Amino acid sequence: MPNIVVVGAGVSGLTSAYLLSKQKGNVITVVAKHMPGDYDIEYASPWAGANVLPMATEKNSSWERRTWPEVKRLATEVPEAGIHLLKSRVYRREKDIEKLRKGGYSFDGLFQENPWYKSLFDDFRELGQEELPEGMASGCEFGSACINVMLYMPWLVGQCRANGVVFRRGQIKHVSEAATLSHTGQRADVLINATGLMASRLGGVMDQKVVPVRGQVVVVRNEAPYMLTKSGTDDADDEVCYIMMRAAGGGTILGGTYQKGQWESQPDPNHAMRIMRRAVEMMPELGNGKGVKGLDIIRHGVGLRPYREGGVRIEKEKIDGTWVVHNYGHAGWGYQGSYGCAEDVVALVDGIVNRPKL
Repeated sequence: MPNIVVVGAGVSGLTSAYLLSKQKGNVITVVAKHMPGDYDIEYASPWAGANVLPMATEKNSSWERRTWPEVKRLATEVPEAGIHLLKSRVYRREKDIEKLRKGGYSFDGLFQENPWYKSLFDDFRELGQEELPEGMASGCEFGSACINVMLYMPWLVGQCRANGVVFRRGQIKHVSEAATLSHTGQRADVLINATGLMASRLGGVMDQKVVPVRGQVVVVRNEAPYMLTKSGTDDADDEVCYIMMRAAGGGTILGGTYQKGQWESQPDPNHAMRIMRRAVEMMPELGNGKGVKGLDIIRHGVGLRPYREGGVRIEKEKIDGTWVVHNYGHAGWGYQGSYGCAEDVVALVDGIVNRPKL
């Protein structure tokens, strides 16, 4: 009976624990400094939108491809998970189109003119010229999903607990300390490192490729009829524009910023004003035609995406005599790649404990 300790209770840690808990015989403890319900700048998952907007290149699309069917199933069959289906529009600005064609854009596959994900969504379509806002060269629309993370994270905890996973608060300075934190009192056979941004500061890992990408948002009560994003803004290269409405009254998220290397946890009022202005310019009906004054603000927020130079790290490594499976560095796509990444974690653990493939 493999004894497994998962370090980290963000969406990556919880999904890894959930899939591992579906296997008979696994004994699992989740140890985390931050748990669902907490708000902390070190803890990215509660600040996420979170929706499905494929960001990977086709070469790296496996995680998102494998996650979408499960997100769609939860949205349609499991209402308590807090996910709903919603149309999404992706606009490519005239100002960005040459850069997009040269491949010089940071969001990889999302704004490509002939995106790989058109085969992922069965209702994908390119928008007609008459459907494009001013300044947009082209765009597409597809049926996506938006997750109310305040419902989904506790749902994941509940699924894990139903399968016998034990949750413990704990802080560790070195990853190998987690081997002694199993609720059984026995030493762990395998550790899962799902520490997100904190992988940059965790002893035994200290991954200097991991840096924060600061995302500031405004959450409003106004309802958005669809989700949207566009390929850039006129305000700054590290400012972005997106709108998504969380399921079940979770509010509408207006974003945002994409500030690499920034740790600042407090919202900037100037950023907030620009975020709201861009949102009502792109979707005037959001403010009932009254502009920014028509927005009913719930709160301002800042989250730090756990970005990793070179991409996500999903691999095994022996540290101080114990196998560690890493699953961190997801930047802004942690939710929409969560099941694909967790499946890879399960496969790596199976290899370590010599579980035969079915």
